[in-house]
Amino acid sequence: MTALEASGTGTGPATDAKASVAGSTPVTPAAYNPRRDRRRKWLEIVIFVGPALLLFLVFVIFPMIMAARYSLYKWDSRQPFELAEFIGFDNYTRALMGGTDPETKEIFWKAYAQPFWNAVGNNAQIIALSMLVQLPIAMIIALVLNRKFPGRSSVRLIIFAPYVLSEVVAGLMWLMLLDPRGPVTEMLAAIGISDPAGGWLEDPQAGFWTFFFIVSWKYIGLAIILFLAGLSGVPPELQEAASIDGASWWQVQWRINIPLIGPTVRVWAFLSIIGSIQLFDMAWVLNKGGSTGQYSTIATLMVDIGTQRNDGGYASALAIIMFIFSMVAAITYMTIVMRRDNGARAGKGA
Repeated sequence: MTALEASGTGTGPATDAKASVAGSTPVTPAAYNPRRDRRRKWLEIVIFVGPALLLFLVFVIFPMIMAARYSLYKWDSRQPFELAEFIGFDNYTRALMGGTDPETKEIFWKAYAQPFWNAVGNNAQIIALSMLVQLPIAMIIALVLNRKFPGRSSVRLIIFAPYVLSEVVAGLMWLMLLDPRGPVTEMLAAIGISDPAGGWLEDPQAGFWTFFFIVSWKYIGLAIILFLAGLSGVPPELQEAASIDGASWWQVQWRINIPLIGPTVRVWAFLSIIGSIQLFDMAWVLNKGGSTGQYSTIATLMVDIGTQRNDGGYASALAIIMFIFSMVAAITYMTIVMRRDNGARAGKGA
């Protein structure tokens, strides 16, 4: 018997409806219980978010609070913290302006503030050069690799390979290559380019540029892969329509592809800025930021002071300053540059 036949014989839904109207026991859906739903929602939040939140509190928030506390003390990290002396914000003033005592300000400027601002300058140069050098090179390579040609996958793999290498492995490899008797030095000497007096990494002038070249070689593969991922999402119909209208290959890239992968470029720029501020491992492996600090960063200076000079209070102050720099850069970039992208996503979600 079909549903229609059952309805006609008085044994289907129509009969139930009549029975309900006539006063029989109605068939009602499960009763809505807001209290039970609220408990279930909070249970789901605790199960799925709780573990991650706990790890974040233990490994991020708690160390940050402790670093802020240590930064207010003069503390020899070889001694128990109970022996530390409270000095307020002296560690911060030493880093920023060489302290506030006129009698020791010149000495402290050379010992604390000058290395700090040198490291900040190196971080700032790496950020600027990443935008001015790495971005256009990565974009051109990505546009070329977006075209079909034999061996394209192999070329992509070769370009991305340095990024997956460990920083320690890559750093040791470049130390051997740039050794005064290394293959790169000998190859350059064979074409008439002699190594600087202090070596490619230790020369005060060439050291920073050699370091930036190594950093670019290491990380530019990530930018290229991200740009290629963005290019794969560009509708081919737009490119074909532009080609039919007579646009050249470069005009298609400039007018269609590059504008459409703008969100991807902005995300890479954000990652590059934050990564440049926190850059540590490669500079440390090469020679702890250089013998004269020619490529030292805030992070290498912080670790050097904390582990080599055992000044735990001042190293903690540098950690807090680096955290503030990162937060200000992230909030500023998200507010000004990525506001349009975030607004567009919110609009789509609505």
